[in-house]
Amino acid sequence: MNTIISISVFLFLFIIFIYLGFSGKNFRPGDLNKLHEWALGGQRLGTLLAWFLIGADLFTAYTFIAVPSGIFAVGPLFFFAVPYVAVAFAIAMIVMPKLFVVSKEKGYITGVDFVKDTFNSKTLTILIALTGVIAELPYIALQVIGMRAILTSMLLPFSNIKAISDIALIISFVILAGFTYTTGLRGITLTAIMKDIIIFTTVIVIIIAIPLMYGGFHVAFKAKPVYSTLPAGFATAYLSFFIMSAFALFLYPHAINGSLSSESAKKLRRTSALLPLYAIGLALIALFGILVYAVKPAMSALDKFSPSLRGAMVVPTLIQSTMPPWFTGFAFLGIFIGGLVPAAIMAMASANLLVRNVYKEFKPDLSHEAETKLAKLLSVIFKFVALGFVFVVPATYAISLQLLGGIIILQTLPAIFMGLYMKQLKKNALILGWILGMIIGIYFVEKVNNFGLIAKTLMPTPFGLIFIGVIALAVNLAIVLIGSYVPRLIKA
Repeated sequence: MNTIISISVFLFLFIIFIYLGFSGKNFRPGDLNKLHEWALGGQRLGTLLAWFLIGADLFTAYTFIAVPSGIFAVGPLFFFAVPYVAVAFAIAMIVMPKLFVVSKEKGYITGVDFVKDTFNSKTLTILIALTGVIAELPYIALQVIGMRAILTSMLLPFSNIKAISDIALIISFVILAGFTYTTGLRGITLTAIMKDIIIFTTVIVIIIAIPLMYGGFHVAFKAKPVYSTLPAGFATAYLSFFIMSAFALFLYPHAINGSLSSESAKKLRRTSALLPLYAIGLALIALFGILVYAVKPAMSALDKFSPSLRGAMVVPTLIQSTMPPWFTGFAFLGIFIGGLVPAAIMAMASANLLVRNVYKEFKPDLSHEAETKLAKLLSVIFKFVALGFVFVVPATYAISLQLLGGIIILQTLPAIFMGLYMKQLKKNALILGWILGMIIGIYFVEKVNNFGLIAKTLMPTPFGLIFIGVIALAVNLAIVLIGSYVPRLIKA
């Protein structure tokens, strides 16, 4: 009976989600045959709308599942996610308005449009675009893993969980592809508002109700006292994780896409100033990974799952063990569409890169209408490629691939972020820096994992454990700066 109530609430709210997605076509209407209107909403999102959209881009189903899961399984090292988003929003406040002004003036749709126009290099343009696309693929796949965890928890009483959840995921992505294709960013924005309201409500209720019912964090830390402090030797790992992750966040194509949809640079700054509210929400979500130790029914339920699945089930089990069925359905829907909404804009941003910055490099006479049609089609294809990726590749390996995502996307920092401020950078130096940064980053990741399954991205150094992204980006930056400025100094 409880399961029926949860599923009923879930489905009722999902119907509202579908309605909002398709009704986006009439929200601040524009000519959706133009890529600018379809992909950026005509750049007519005010402060609050952009806040909901960017927040929905960055706080996803996988965030809701992975951060508490990491803290539950490993401990306080995974709390690096909290300072990382705080620093990331400070970086966004500085960089994104400047990129927005340039993009608005020149008519850019993607961050790579800026790279192409600034450095006039076909090779560099394609490399940076493909880097963004590759980094997005496992990111979308991980949303599916988070969504699957919700379906698994909700459908536990059924014997054929996997078949039902797979069908549910396929249907959800068909619906998502349908309204994204027809309404573009407008539909995504409306559904983002719904998603964020449900997520914030869920977090507030859980963080207040569970401590009142089960004794709260003093009970949890008593059960796991080791989780109260960072283990010795992990300080450099913690610092390098959160600093590099902060620089990486707004390099992802979906984050740039969301920022460029704002109405003005002034409103984008206001949006960026409000984004730390999401960091508060993330801090509370992260604490769920500790709070669950205070809830005996949840811990008993988690013991029934295999060790490989237990971490992903922390939040769904915590909610299902403590909340009434109707609220469980409400919360589960929020987390579930918390995967669909980001997946939509990630696929859209990737499609824009493939059309404008890869395909168009070989076919520069592509008409605006054909460009938009191709981007819409590729956004649909990209969603189902990511969905198929999850069905084919084991979840643990998909997660491992995402560990490479931060290292990969960081190699675009010199061309995008530094290119905004340092016009003397040379395209050949940027290309060589990208190549060496990629090679070194991937090599060291393979080395610390003994050239097997990727599970670690920390490397031992004389200073302690350091995120490999630091080393790869340092090499990249050194090549770029030496190659751009030393010849000028010699010549002078």
